Amino acid sequence: MAQTAMTIRMDNDLKVQFDALCDEFGMSTNTAFNIFARAVVRKRRIPFVIEAPSKEDVVGRGKAAFDELRRIAADNGLAGMSLEEINEEIRLTREGK
Repeated sequence: MAQTAMTIRMDNDLKVQFDALCDEFGMSTNTAFNIFARAVVRKRRIPFVIEAPSKEDVVGRGKAAFDELRRIAADNGLAGMSLEEINEEIRLTREGK
């Protein structure tokens, strides 16, 4: 069977981690990608679920995080800050002060 080369771009840290894991599995990175490609062709689908959270889930987690921040602010006596005071705190934090 004829062979062909393929170039894949990825984050360097991800490549290092992937190479190390493939080595632990006793295979090369090339072998791992070939296994993946064969599974895709055989099953005619990506062999794992690719999904994004629903809008409702994202909004729900955002509201929960906001409620937690409100609780922390109240616990620390910061619940009554004005928008200007909040923005000043953000500015100072960004400046590392």
